[in-house]
Amino acid sequence: MVDAMTEAEVVRRVRETWHDGGWILTANVDIVRAITRDRSLVRLASTATLTVADGMPLVWAGRIAGRDIPERVTGSSLVHTLTHAAALDGRSVYLLGGAPGVAERAAAVMRRQSPGLKIAGVAAPPVGFDQHEDTLRSVIDDVVLTQPSLVLIGMGFPKQEKLIQRLREVMPNAWYVGCGAGIPMASGDSKRAPVTMQKLGLEWAHRLAMEPRRLAKRYLRDDLPFALRLLAGAAVRRVLR
Repeated sequence: MVDAMTEAEVVRRVRETWHDGGWILTANVDIVRAITRDRSLVRLASTATLTVADGMPLVWAGRIAGRDIPERVTGSSLVHTLTHAAALDGRSVYLLGGAPGVAERAAAVMRRQSPGLKIAGVAAPPVGFDQHEDTLRSVIDDVVLTQPSLVLIGMGFPKQEKLIQRLREVMPNAWYVGCGAGIPMASGDSKRAPVTMQKLGLEWAHRLAMEPRRLAKRYLRDDLPFALRLLAGAAVRRVLR
């Protein structure tokens, strides 16, 4: 269930509960589709402290079904608003994910945007690190050693959420965000869609144009039909209420 919150409300909730910790699931069509196909992912998603609509089809489906989802709240935007909040509150941030050097560049951008921001650490674990307990434990230990208040993990669903689950077992009093491509977008290595496309729900088309070989199958064959079924199902539920 998506929480009906604005981005400002999400940021305020985090700032009010730094000591308690929690994690934010930034749900988009691809994530919701994956969850509907795997019961273990249903259980994983149900542990999220907050679930926000990182995708206009989820906002539209909620509104059609009669729920007031006020706006889209994206991981790539929370990367900036939450790090700014951390800077204001004297909290530290850890960036985890992206290709080598990307997190460092993102951290430099964040420091310029939010003077005084404390970067607890950055890391770009190698592909497959999570398949071996020793390398996974090494990544977890490195994060825990720095005791950040906010951990941004950009590895894609469900890898980033599974890592969040492991981290919360040993460091529950931090906030975590699975931000997907948010770290390379923050660094400038990957470009976000123009604001107009974002508001029209067409950011997926921009990303498809940028990475057609990687995203065509996922977006066109899998996600687009699922989004249409999601909207149709919301309309049916509204009629049957």
